[in-house]
Amino acid sequence: MVTAHKVFHAKGVADLDVVAKELLAEYPDSRIFAIFGAMGVGKTTYIKALCNFLGAEGQVSSPTFSIVNHYVTNDGESIYHFDFYRIDKIEEVYDLGYEHYFFSGSYCFIEWPEKLEALLPENCIKVEMVDKGGERIIRF
Repeated sequence: MVTAHKVFHAKGVADLDVVAKELLAEYPDSRIFAIFGAMGVGKTTYIKALCNFLGAEGQVSSPTFSIVNHYVTNDGESIYHFDFYRIDKIEEVYDLGYEHYFFSGSYCFIEWPEKLEALLPENCIKVEMVDKGGERIIRF
């Protein structure tokens, strides 16, 4: 569980846009965000809102099979979107070269961070999403 600094209630996708702006405004110097939550809670949809707010060009989609998707903002900045659901062993994360991404200075949004929690940088912002009767509770 994330020790909540802020708690938001999102009833729909438009609310996720607002919470995305709030998260990035709260942590303007942070670049690594670990998004915790059960399957189907809306982690990918929330990351889409974050990427859209940052000006990502093209379609933002789940990297379930590729593990990492690379997006570029209209300012030429890189955004990395990870989905570690299919990772079985921590060695797979090493093989991916996670350090290149996590320490690049680029935004990194991580789904299923519990699979590699020991490798998350100390300055990683942890976000928790919970489904409560169709409403998303988002804590960071």
